[in-house]
Amino acid sequence: MNEAAEIATPVSGMVKWFDPVKGFGFVVADEGGPDILLHVNVLRNFGQSSVADGARVELEIQRTDRGVQATHVIALHPPDTGDSAGLSDIAALDPEVVAGAPLEPARVKWFDKGKGFGFANIFGRRDDIFLHMEVLRRSGLSDLAPGEALALRVIEGRRGHMAAEVFAWEAALDRDEE
Repeated sequence: MNEAAEIATPVSGMVKWFDPVKGFGFVVADEGGPDILLHVNVLRNFGQSSVADGARVELEIQRTDRGVQATHVIALHPPDTGDSAGLSDIAALDPEVVAGAPLEPARVKWFDKGKGFGFANIFGRRDDIFLHMEVLRRSGLSDLAPGEALALRVIEGRRGHMAAEVFAWEAALDRDEE
């Protein structure tokens, strides 16, 4: 640590943008000031490899000679989707019904952000679970990598099993402890 660095300070803000391919993004603090660098390693220490643009975030930051950087993620909250049309299969679902579905351990089979969808498999089962980009956004994620561990709340959609909620594996473990 250099002489210009300060003690970590907690801040709240919004993700301006995050690119998992580049491995970083920026957060705008609620109280203003310079953009805060959010590196993928800091995000991974929280248990996620991506975060959706517009997500609310609570961070510890440090000011250095090179700018303001996040050092620790305290909490992430999905972006407010407002009254967007959403996905027809889950738009009419009662949020309590979705929240009551069990968290299922799963692995990403493949996900194509450009196409806006992909598939995962629940451990011990062969059937594919459909993952839609809108569900990822609502869950506070922006992308998934093949083999990534997840926890899913699965519903029966018009065309088969689909994820209604998606959590990074470590975040789901933290939810179970609450």
